[in-house]
Amino acid sequence: MSGTLEGLRVLDFSAMVAGPYCARLLSDLGADVVKVEPLEGDYMRGREPLRKAEDGTAHSAYFGSLNSGKKSVALDLKTPEGNQLALDLAARADVIVENFRPGVMKRLGLDYDTIAALNPRVVYCSISGYGQVGSSAGLPAYAPIMHAACGYEMATMAYQSGVERPLKSGIFIADVLSGSLAFGGISAALVKRERTGEGEYVDVALMDSMLGLLVYECQEAQFPAKFQRPLYRPIKARDGFLIVAPISPANFHDMAKVCGHPEWTVDPRFMGIERARNWEILMDMLDQWAGERSVDECEQAMLEGGVPCSRYQTVGEAMESEAVKTRGSFGTVRDGAGEFLSPNPAFKMRNSQAQVRVEIDRLGASNAKVIAAWLGRT
Repeated sequence: MSGTLEGLRVLDFSAMVAGPYCARLLSDLGADVVKVEPLEGDYMRGREPLRKAEDGTAHSAYFGSLNSGKKSVALDLKTPEGNQLALDLAARADVIVENFRPGVMKRLGLDYDTIAALNPRVVYCSISGYGQVGSSAGLPAYAPIMHAACGYEMATMAYQSGVERPLKSGIFIADVLSGSLAFGGISAALVKRERTGEGEYVDVALMDSMLGLLVYECQEAQFPAKFQRPLYRPIKARDGFLIVAPISPANFHDMAKVCGHPEWTVDPRFMGIERARNWEILMDMLDQWAGERSVDECEQAMLEGGVPCSRYQTVGEAMESEAVKTRGSFGTVRDGAGEFLSPNPAFKMRNSQAQVRVEIDRLGASNAKVIAAWLGRT
């Protein structure tokens, strides 16, 4: 099957995570994505985990997962020749993605207004920390900065017990979330272009993305709740941890039955709104039940009883799980050091292909190929 974006030309000026993730999703759907890199390459090419090829060169699986399926073109955008080539390619692109600090693309003469004058149908997407306008637009902003600035880290800390400072983090939620939302914005703009023939400018801010993630917290900040909502914490079994989420009344009744305590369903502490107020007491009771059993026994009993539940797994264990394998959540990609697994898009389509593309281009390997295909030049 072909992808829904087959034949679409995408010029990806972005680096690091958010922009490359967005452009890779476009590639996963069949778009012809050209990654424009500086002559030294995207910084991520040197990031761990690194693997050595037979010729001794190092290849980053991190970079590869974010950029598989793209063609690499290496240009010095600060030279007249490199800049003109980039402009010529942009004039023939359907979509442009960039995640420089606001103002950089304008100084390079590669901003939306300049390119739209040459290519009115272009869909141009800028991804930045605080967006293109506003008092903070020019500030440097990586994902960890945005996690702190938007309130996410303080909200997470408030949900913990005995924690006196925000937790450490190595998972860049803001980048992947913003890349996903940029992909959605671009897709919507392409639908508009199909209907009207007009291009569009899409401005995505990591700050907005993270605030949108805090659905409950943004409302609670305006209208403080009278008591804390239920928090789903680890339940300690004899040999590990699991999480149980008896959200609905039916879930709670099923859980009480599984635990052999049908009296919980008529206990005044756990009836209606009182259950939320006495949530920690209920969790402590679950700890007592699970502490006498293995994680396997707890998980099997809960799932057989219809209670939402899962053991805590490492990423490696999740990758090897039967659910992930039968779903086809990962695809095999390949660079100079060999093959490895990379996540497929979270969505699947019945009648078209939506999966990570196999090849990872070496730096500048497609210069001649892209210039010939897009510009008709040697």
